[in-house]
Amino acid sequence: MQVYITDIASFMPNEPIGNDQMEEVLGLVNGLPSRTRKIILRNNGIQQRYYAVDPASGATTHTNAQLAAEAVRRLAPYPGFTATDIELLICGTSAPDQIMPGHASMVHGEVGGGHCEVASTAGVCLAGITSLKYAAMSVALGLSNNAVATGSEQSSSYMRARMCGAVRPERAEKLERQPALAFEADFLRWMLSDGAGAVFLAPKPAPDRLNLKVEWIEIISHADEMETCMYAGAVKREDGTLQGWREFSSAAEAVASNALLVKQDARLLNEQIIPVVIDRSLPQFIEKYGLKPEEIDWFLPHYSSEYFRPIIAEHMRQIGFEIPQERWFSNLTVKGNTGSASIYIIIEELLKSGRLKKGDRLLCFIPESGRFAVGYMLLTAV
Repeated sequence: MQVYITDIASFMPNEPIGNDQMEEVLGLVNGLPSRTRKIILRNNGIQQRYYAVDPASGATTHTNAQLAAEAVRRLAPYPGFTATDIELLICGTSAPDQIMPGHASMVHGEVGGGHCEVASTAGVCLAGITSLKYAAMSVALGLSNNAVATGSEQSSSYMRARMCGAVRPERAEKLERQPALAFEADFLRWMLSDGAGAVFLAPKPAPDRLNLKVEWIEIISHADEMETCMYAGAVKREDGTLQGWREFSSAAEAVASNALLVKQDARLLNEQIIPVVIDRSLPQFIEKYGLKPEEIDWFLPHYSSEYFRPIIAEHMRQIGFEIPQERWFSNLTVKGNTGSASIYIIIEELLKSGRLKKGDRLLCFIPESGRFAVGYMLLTAV
């Protein structure tokens, strides 16, 4: 059975926040302006982003579950559609609002409607595409007549000044020479954004609009050979293993050790992420599906920073799969890096831009640095 994305919606909380407003919203660390913000923003290319934060009061305006629910409410796959029609709701995020219950249960509670199957997917950036694959498989197998998948992030909760330590001067000075340092814990507050996306999947295309046929979704992990790169709820030991927050002598010690913050091993990221997710992953799917770059009308990459764009392009050229950048579509600069929600937000903007035409083929690329994995998805506009 075939599967089609018949509608897609996104939700970005509040008004966009420009680069000069970020510290007003997130707060000053130790009461001092950041020495690194401008350097990081120059490298990542992000011009504005969205936060689930009231700029005036600093209060949270939306939980992660509420962001996802708002995206679901914006779906309109056919006239008269309501939440009671949803048969499967599967929700992915890298950071749910709580450890238990599952994220999808909390989103279902916000959406309401009626009884349905729910499932949650975890991880980092791949959590969103994993939820989409689960939904697509359910519809393709006839286990459900429709499915809604979401990806959502509320990263601002990690990035408030009260959650961040001061940046050591010597590390700030290295940033000009080593832009990848921006992915370490102290600097991630200038990289991440809040937002959510949702898709409605059905076994038949909607007759009144352009749909996206799901040709295939492939996800591959390299955790069998790679140590952890991006993590939260743990600290990284010298030997590359993680000490989880429950292994500390007390919850207070875990908090004092910054175990609950999001962190990345910048050295490992810079050395390995692109070789792993392009050079050692894409060729097998090129061979499996007979992909040819000239037959890809749109390349939709999720990347966290414009710093990686030319590196991705060069590695694709080296493996003989060069796609001219006029056929790339990204909205990182104006929507920010929303993690597992990013691919939803990218697809939604392109689909509703009027730039797609029947028969266009879209190759989506979603890398994840958690312990190095990547997702590729091929869609056809019908």
